[in-house]
Amino acid sequence: MILVRHGESHFNRHFNVTREDPGIADPGLTPKGLEQARDAARLVASLSPVTRILASPYWRTLQTAEALAEILDLEVVIEPTVREHAFFTCDIGTPRSTLSSRWPSFSFGALGERWWPERGETEEEVRNRGQGFRQRMLASETWRGTVVVTHWGFIRSLTGQRVANGAVLGFDPQDGGAVLHRPPARARGTG
Repeated sequence: MILVRHGESHFNRHFNVTREDPGIADPGLTPKGLEQARDAARLVASLSPVTRILASPYWRTLQTAEALAEILDLEVVIEPTVREHAFFTCDIGTPRSTLSSRWPSFSFGALGERWWPERGETEEEVRNRGQGFRQRMLASETWRGTVVVTHWGFIRSLTGQRVANGAVLGFDPQDGGAVLHRPPARARGTG
């Protein structure tokens, strides 16, 4: 399995400098973030056969998944389990109807109209969600050809790694993950 952290969002650009929440709900990618998404997509395409793309329903991950889908010629399946930890304003989502209108070729499955959490999650809740996802992937045995476009907090819950925007990690749900590509940027941050 390959984990991809989304490219730099407008929230990340501000937060990485000020360490303050700029109050941007469900931000999109900056021009730098779009380039990071394309770089990650090219790297993923060169690694191994990919059979599916799962993505968090946030705008920044969908934009990143879009770059992967274009290069890999695969459908994007929305997987709300791999969302961010719902701690900052950037973790307030966009309604399903708006997202599915913007990305009509993506598979939104049973995603509700208002799918993001009402309150922030504890570290333990995020770890439990990550472990549930990990167990589900192991049970399905479909993880080997899967790319998951996700977030800093979710990647950290699975691997213990703190990675920068646009990072690509190889992840074996049986025994952890290793960073395959770490873009030149600050590894600290959220989203």
